Amino acid sequence: MRTAALLFGIVFLAVGLLGFVPGAVTDPPPGHDLVINHSHGLLLGLFPVNVLHNIVHILFGVWGIAAKRTDASARAYFRTVAVAYIVLAVAGLVPGLDTMFGLVPIHGNDVWLHALLGLVGAYFGFAHRTHTVHGAARTY
Repeated sequence: MRTAALLFGIVFLAVGLLGFVPGAVTDPPPGHDLVINHSHGLLLGLFPVNVLHNIVHILFGVWGIAAKRTDASARAYFRTVAVAYIVLAVAGLVPGLDTMFGLVPIHGNDVWLHALLGLVGAYFGFAHRTHTVHGAARTY
């Protein structure tokens, strides 16, 4: 679980930083106007992002890397990922909420990606168990 938190953290951090690379972000899709347009576009031509979206990815990345320290912190991280990203997936389907009131784009391909991240977070945060047997961690 701790390794998964580290991997999640590294990927979130990389994706957040990539969102600031001009060549990695294409023009935004029509019809989703934002109040905050800085860095607004499609990351890798697929996922809508803007500066706030990138910052959230960076924060989840740093938190995931830090959460690697203990099983308890990794579990808390994944529980937060599960709840936050499932809520974001649902919100991405609702007109008006699909841009978080014009602040962060969470529509289009972000919906299925957020749902997937939420499900993986739920697995590690709620279902996955690590037991210690004679001083060695066993995963079940």
